[in-house]
Amino acid sequence: MTPQTAALAVQLPGFAGTALPEEYAGLLAAGLGGICLFGSNTADGPDATTRLVGAIHDAGPGSVVAIDEEGGDVTRLHAVEGSPVLGAAALGALDDLELTERTGAAVGDELRRHGIDLCLAPVADLNTNAANPVIGTRSFGTDPHRAAAHVAAWVRGVQAAGVAACVKHYPGHGDTADDSHLALPVVEVDGATLNERELVPFAAAVAAGCRSVMTSHIVVPAIDPERPATFSPSLLALLRERLGFDGAVVSDALDMAGASGPTRGIPEAAVLALAAGVDLLCLGPETDPALVEGVREAILRAVTDGRLTEERLLEAAARAATVGRHAPAETLERPDPARAALTVEGQLPDLHGAVLARVDSTPSIAVGAVPWGLPTDLAVDPDDPRAAERLRSTGGPLVVQVRDAHRSPATVALLRELEPVAALVVEWGWPGPAASATPRVCTHGTSQPAYRAVRELLG
Repeated sequence: MTPQTAALAVQLPGFAGTALPEEYAGLLAAGLGGICLFGSNTADGPDATTRLVGAIHDAGPGSVVAIDEEGGDVTRLHAVEGSPVLGAAALGALDDLELTERTGAAVGDELRRHGIDLCLAPVADLNTNAANPVIGTRSFGTDPHRAAAHVAAWVRGVQAAGVAACVKHYPGHGDTADDSHLALPVVEVDGATLNERELVPFAAAVAAGCRSVMTSHIVVPAIDPERPATFSPSLLALLRERLGFDGAVVSDALDMAGASGPTRGIPEAAVLALAAGVDLLCLGPETDPALVEGVREAILRAVTDGRLTEERLLEAAARAATVGRHAPAETLERPDPARAALTVEGQLPDLHGAVLARVDSTPSIAVGAVPWGLPTDLAVDPDDPRAAERLRSTGGPLVVQVRDAHRSPATVALLRELEPVAALVVEWGWPGPAASATPRVCTHGTSQPAYRAVRELLG
């Protein structure tokens, strides 16, 4: 492989729409590493998605097609109706490793039937900060060893189906109150805590044979006080040498502020990531083909200038190619779709004739602006001064649906104001501290099984 080809082979951009653009067909033919699919690419349904993936592979034989299909809240294939399988927080709450492995296998089986090669999951972050705006229910929990067991089980399941896993977001994005899409978070832990907490699930994933690991755009001053993990040779050496990982290192999307902002830009971020030890560069959704060319030119200039060795570039391209399709190892039984993880806090009241409402919330960028909760015409903005009045005027028992209520002061205040009339709160997000004394049901995330379980509970 030449440096010119390798500079394309290490890139994993996304494009807009449900058909392969001509410009991207040309880039794939020239050696582009692959494509990352997002919800806009799968909007025409499963058959169209299969055709799109086939067109990508036809244009670029050996190219990688990746997707964020975590189950639960983060699903690109089932964004409108909700994932058919439980997400990480629900699986962690149930604590059934066989169910977790079969869930990973079910996701992998679906992706393989579409022709998708790489699942950008599972999440190995420990959501130790309840105020975390981006991880939440994507995490298996807060206990490192319990989460590690579930991460390893999910990896085994998805890879048994013939799809590569990408464990994320190394070295752990859970103990932050910032979203790396929008800022550069800092994890203020000492080295001992990092080893005994954040790194434990990643070590378990490596031991389970995960084929790739995704870096996060976070700074860990105990290891590297200046550079985020994606650009840190020290943190990536720790992954290689201490954890023993020899697969492909994948960057989180370089269009995120934690990587390319405020002035660095994506081409420079790509060079820094490769030089640090990253092998495959996620560029982000709806990438202009001109940017792919710009990244290639920046990489080749860096080789010419000596900032990036040709050896490192060729090594990265070779590793990036290892995350492609492989034969399924075995067929695992699909999980029982009726099972869900509901936690009931307090005594459930008589809900006969209950009125269902929703308090709207701003989604994280990772989840996206997709429907959540049970359908209702009664939805309020927590910042609306008339929100409580609208909800109190409904008559009958009031069931209030919320998502990550503890992270919204306005939602907390609204729930406290509604205590005299609210019969039940349904928390669809991370089960943080209860906002009021009203009985509460926690679903540990959204999914089709959770929707069915809550419907049954409400009668």
